Parts: sequence; structure tokens; C-alpha cells
Amino acid sequence: MTDGLTLVQRLSAHPDSRCWFVSWSPSGTLLASCGGDKAVRIWGREGDSWICKSVLQDGHQRTVRKVAWSPCGNYLASASFDATTCIWKKKNDDFESLTVLEGHENEVKCVAWAPSGNLLATCSRDKSVWVWEVDEEDEYECVTVVNSHTQDVKHVVWHPTQELLASASYDNNICIYKEEDDDWECRATLKGHTSTVWGLSFDASGQRMASCSDDRTVKIWKEYPTESGQDELSWMCVCTLSGYHGRTVYDVAWCRLTGALATACGDDTVRVFKEDETSHPDQPVFSLVAQVTRAHQQDVNCVSWNPKEAGLLAACSDDGEISIWRFQEEH
Repeated sequence: MTDGLTLVQRLSAHPDSRCWFVSWSPSGTLLASCGGDKAVRIWGREGDSWICKSVLQDGHQRTVRKVAWSPCGNYLASASFDATTCIWKKKNDDFESLTVLEGHENEVKCVAWAPSGNLLATCSRDKSVWVWEVDEEDEYECVTVVNSHTQDVKHVVWHPTQELLASASYDNNICIYKEEDDDWECRATLKGHTSTVWGLSFDASGQRMASCSDDRTVKIWKEYPTESGQDELSWMCVCTLSGYHGRTVYDVAWCRLTGALATACGDDTVRVFKEDETSHPDQPVFSLVAQVTRAHQQDVNCVSWNPKEAGLLAACSDDGEISIWRFQEEH
């Protein structure tokens, strides 16, 4: 079942180290990657191929675990095992280090921008989630530290349209946060996975969220209105995808253009699922529509859909490479 995924290009991105994460710029014209070589690389298209446009070095002392673009596309944030988050500002065709956010006690595992671009979230092995506010002068201030997890926090992601934040942890749980009187609080704890939750992704509407785990499953959560009004958030698991993944599912990406769901797995495979058109929103049914079993030589760490070009998917791996795929649905 590889009909749906065609390899566009393979890039030797972070040779002799792991490539941990890839992230498309909002315009879809640039791809940022990061790895164990402490560097961030920016890739752009020239003709029919993707080439390295710039290498951002000297920002970090240790592995760079995640990279995230600001909604305007002019800033890039990188989260590192050196306990810092670096903010890079686009200058002409290159990037310069603007500021370094410090405060986490140890490894920063993820960084994410809110849709407004005025807030940034970071999470760490120190079990905390930090929310930073950005002002017009590019000054960053930590406004909240939330300690709702009992273990290492692996991932943070913002809702696509609201200032709502979700985090995933080694404690098997997902937390959802909302601001209340200038303070961010955990409003819902989603329990259902039986091992570490590695990644989260909202669908285009933000009414549903996918999570992936070391328990080899992907879960789909749906938001329901609560009787008590606005205070509590109610998210229920409406679907579990199990039996497809041979090892840990490290990442999940929900395409906001096509609704396709891609996964990155420790069994070296990239998979794409689609929701059955006849399935009920409260009981969705997802089918495996494409997979490449040897997408990489080692664990696939991340999958990322291009935000503007439907079906263009980037993946990266412990083998240090990035693979770019084209997903086409069979009709």
C-alpha cells in the first residue's frame, strides 16, 4: 500500500547525528530542521529540488529538539537540551539570533507559537510548561509557569484559532490550558494512553485533536460543550487507531488542507490515514490509506504537512535524513 506516497527527495540534513524535527514556514516555502549536531537548517526550493539555504549554528550548546515558525514567518524558535529556547529573526535571506529564553531547569523538549504570534509556549523535562508573552519590541516575558504534569513534558501545541494550549507528557496524560484572570491553568486532563504521549495535532477546526503514544496507538479526541458553562473543558476520546504501528508512535500531523493524518513511527515507517466519509463525527472511522515501510533507515521522529501545498509531507529520522513525500489519494 505505497500507491499514495511518492518520494520527492531525500536530504542529508544532519549527517552523523539525528534529525529530530521538521517544520514548514507558514507560506510553505521554507522547511526548518534541527538535530543532534546542535544546528538548525533552513531548506528552500530551487527549481524542482530542495536545498539548504542557511545553517543556524552557535545558538545552542546541545541537541536542538524542536523548531517552530511564528505565524508571520519572520521568526523561528528553537528548543534545546541545553535548557534554552533561541529566537531567530529573519533578516534578508538569513536569520540572526535575537534573544535566548532561559529559565527551564533542564532540557527544553518543545516550543510552539500561539496563532496570534503574541504568545509562545515551551515545555521541559523539568515537568513544567511556560507561557511567554511577546511585545512589539521583541521582548519576551514569562507570564506563567504551569506544573500540571508529574513527568517530563514532551510536546506543546496551540489550538489553531483560540488561545488554548495542549501538552503531552511522559506521565501518559494530555493537559489542556486556558487563561483565566491573567493566569494559565490546566482545564482538562485527558487520560487514555497507557504510556508516554509523544505528540499532538489539532485538526483545521480545532474541535478535534490527535495524540500519539509509546503505547503504539493514535487517539482522536473531540471537544464537547459542558453543562457547567465555560469553566470546564470536556474532551472525549472518540476513536483509537491500534494495530497499525509496530513500535512507538513519535509524531502525528493532521493536514489542515485535506484532513489526512500522518504518523511517524519507531518502526521506520510513515503512514497516512483518512477518515471515512460515511463515519459519524462522534464515532469517526479512520482507514490506513498509504504507508512506506522503509521510509528511513531508523526511527521516524517527525511528520509535517506543508500548510499551502496539499499532500506535500516532510519526515525526518534518527538516520539524520529528511524525506519529502507527495501523498495522492486514490480515487
